[in-house]
Amino acid sequence: MRKLLPALLHRFADGQIPSSSRVIGIAREGLDTDGYRKQARAALGEHPHLEAFLELLHYRSLDARADKGWDDFAALLAEWPDHVRVFYLSTSPELFVDICNRLGGYGLNEGKSRVVLEKPIGRDLESANQINDAVGQVFAESQTYRIDHYLGKETVQNLLALRFGNALFEPLWNAEHIDHVQITVAETLGLGRRAGYYDRAGALRDMVQNHLLQLLCMVAMEPPSSLSPNAVRDEKLKVLRSLTPIDESNAAHLTVRGQYRAGVADGQSVPGYLDELEGKPSSTETFVAIKAEIANWRWAGVPFYLRTGKRLPERMSEIVVAFKPVPHSIFNPEAGPLHQNRLVLRLQPDEGVKLWLTIKHPGPGGLRLRHVPLDMSFAEAFGVQQPDAYERLLLDVVRGNPTLFMRRDEVEAAWQWAGPILAAWAAGGEPPRPYASGTWGPSAAVALIERDGRTWSEDNE
Repeated sequence: MRKLLPALLHRFADGQIPSSSRVIGIAREGLDTDGYRKQARAALGEHPHLEAFLELLHYRSLDARADKGWDDFAALLAEWPDHVRVFYLSTSPELFVDICNRLGGYGLNEGKSRVVLEKPIGRDLESANQINDAVGQVFAESQTYRIDHYLGKETVQNLLALRFGNALFEPLWNAEHIDHVQITVAETLGLGRRAGYYDRAGALRDMVQNHLLQLLCMVAMEPPSSLSPNAVRDEKLKVLRSLTPIDESNAAHLTVRGQYRAGVADGQSVPGYLDELEGKPSSTETFVAIKAEIANWRWAGVPFYLRTGKRLPERMSEIVVAFKPVPHSIFNPEAGPLHQNRLVLRLQPDEGVKLWLTIKHPGPGGLRLRHVPLDMSFAEAFGVQQPDAYERLLLDVVRGNPTLFMRRDEVEAAWQWAGPILAAWAAGGEPPRPYASGTWGPSAAVALIERDGRTWSEDNE
């Protein structure tokens, strides 16, 4: 109701989903099609194409682990055997195998069928392989789309254009010219309705192993030979396999995990994590900061600082590429300090690109240096509202384009790097460091970057 149906509505309104299509909601809830359309109408609000879109919606009550109703569902889909079928599994990963087995048992994996799996795929490498093996028995790899909606964001797509379409950046995109990279994905929300899932997962499984690592790959990958799906994903895989291992020997020095306490977020007092769990003890992290490195020629010695968390001061996602300072300043101290050039790619809330430069302040009062941005908001520059990431990705599934989806070997490589971090935390036995809601995480996260003589980026610097 919050992401998928609005995305489909917008694509329908633009004529990219024909009126002969159907969107079938499936859950265990004993609801009928009229009830489902009523819920959708309330969630989608006013829209000139709403009533026509609602005619596409249907509902079936099914259980992933029981056969009742599946015959009727299979018969419904058999009425249009030549249509593309997209099975979007917005469920717990524990149900992926059961659902796929039933889809296969009723012959619904044949023809132009695809299955979409939401992250995280499993809890570790072993469980991810079990899921991928079982799903692979029903759907071929070419039919399987492991979705990470961050890869559908306009700014991530523009990163490819910036790097590989401009002679200005690509020659500088290496350890000789780049000092470090920061990737931040911050949320102001707490657990909400995800308490059961989140307390089993934590921030590293929920965000780092997929979202942040995929963003890191897009920044760090070598130029692909083309934009064909496997050419792009081959280069991302090389990055994942080049990540320097983090394990019990260095995790305490290179990682920080935290858990929010009561505080003030979004201007109001909010409870702590354990309060939202109604006092249940938990060592689940709601914040992670990591200093990662890539052991290859392009990036040797360049740190990638990753951080993500809940109940932080603002909702924002951004990539900051900090270039090395000029080797020698020719300016008098009175002119002001020289700052590093920074390229900031903002993924949310206002997608855009900002390049920080040093210039002379206009006027006759002597030479004074200013640090100012060349700022481009996509919404302002192009006069259009950018489509939600799900709009692009759902249509890519229908079109059979897997470029922006994770291949199985990418998932395995990501878990091979993230798994030892989880194991190191478990072996260390230390609880997550507390931080007040509405702050930028534990003080150790600040120390993680400042002991290298750097600071976390702020948008006004």
